[in-house]
Amino acid sequence: MDKKKITSVRRRVWNHYRAHGRHDLPWRTTKNPYRILVSEIMLQQTQVSRVIPKYKEFIQQFPTVKALANATSREVLTLWQGLGYNRRALALHRAARIVHDKHNGRMPRTYEALLALPGIGPYTAGAVCAFAYNKAVPLVETNVRTVLFHHVLSNRAKVSDSEMLSMSKQLMDTKRPREWYWALMDYGAYLKAEGVRTNHRSKHYTKQSKFAGSDREVRGALVRTLTNGSHTQRQLQAKVKAAPERIRTQLARLHQEGLVQRNRGRWSL
Repeated sequence: MDKKKITSVRRRVWNHYRAHGRHDLPWRTTKNPYRILVSEIMLQQTQVSRVIPKYKEFIQQFPTVKALANATSREVLTLWQGLGYNRRALALHRAARIVHDKHNGRMPRTYEALLALPGIGPYTAGAVCAFAYNKAVPLVETNVRTVLFHHVLSNRAKVSDSEMLSMSKQLMDTKRPREWYWALMDYGAYLKAEGVRTNHRSKHYTKQSKFAGSDREVRGALVRTLTNGSHTQRQLQAKVKAAPERIRTQLARLHQEGLVQRNRGRWSL
């Protein structure tokens, strides 16, 4: 990418941020790495408007790594309801316990140590580094991809994330990476709101399946029902709108993944 293009894109991003930046997002008012991690896990495949109230509620109940580490899985999953993808909640819970037990309750400060925690991939580890520690780590996520495709890769398709990481690194403002990524993501969100749809041109793009009638819907309904207490399989079949065979299959999957437990014929979280 030539210097002229870098300067042009940076100017657009910073101008938009100064005029329309989402400065009041609750996870942008803290540098606490634990709270930033919570927000990043919640924001995975979930709209900001849905995350804001859940984030505030979660932080109120579990304000520290220690508080989350000492919670039960049922408490965590009960509070998580409405966000979907319950495995994220359990991974975050396990990560908190590891930080509490092996890191003396202090969130790791390096990309490699963060990446070693359950449920944390390259983007999330980099985001915590950038937003909590102001470290200049190249990041790629859906909004970053939108900006790059729209302004830099307008005639390209099947572009890999590794190539985008290189471009993200070139574009990055290394003097203030925290604000730069806020600005870049806000601008990408703005482009999408304006109708720009480019992420299907990513090599790693997969179209999300419909939720209604899916196994995810059945799983979510089962977990939501079990947050109210243990149930027999017959009781679950009476409360969850799905064929008995689907309920049996999804209970077995949830059990295998550690999301639910079975004891004396009763299912629980």
